[in-house]
Amino acid sequence: MLAIRALGWIASQDDLLPAFLAATGASPADLRKAASQPDFLRSVLEFLLQEDARIIAFCDATGLPYGEPMQAHLQLLGEAGRNWT
Repeated sequence: MLAIRALGWIASQDDLLPAFLAATGASPADLRKAASQPDFLRSVLEFLLQEDARIIAFCDATGLPYGEPMQAHLQLLGEAGRNWT
């Protein structure tokens, strides 16, 4: 659910949406369909996590703790996100 909230927030940011679409190769028309795909939702969180300013702005706007996007990203990664070292 956090990734879907992040997608909505990114879509509402005029300066971020074009960068997100360019980074993912998605079109605005693709967003609804893609939002149900775990790989796409991971890409939403990866985009958000690329810059601290994005995380801070998103979390401040939604009232979430700053660590929540990373936790959600790790959950979407599942076993691949585990660090055994």
